[in-house]
Amino acid sequence: MDEKKRSSGEQPLGDLIDKLLKAYQLDGKMKEFDVISKWEEMMGRAVFLRTKQIYIKNKILFLQIDSSIMREELKYGKAVIIQRVNEYAGSEIIKDVWFS
Repeated sequence: MDEKKRSSGEQPLGDLIDKLLKAYQLDGKMKEFDVISKWEEMMGRAVFLRTKQIYIKNKILFLQIDSSIMREELKYGKAVIIQRVNEYAGSEIIKDVWFS
């Protein structure tokens, strides 16, 4: 079977999608969605189960935690949360964490 070589104008679909996301400035939003969907993996089951709302806006991670004790413990670990989220995303997508 004779395989045709790609012409120089063709690009892998993944590269094209990345370029499209960057062109429309959606690459950051995709990273935010990835972080939110992997919250349990990053922070563990106990934190995940107590997290009632999570979203990112203006580089701030907003968390609604239903346990006052856990909320206070997480406040002391803000730097760790910021580090884990940014490492997972591969870039700085958050600078602060706010709790409610």
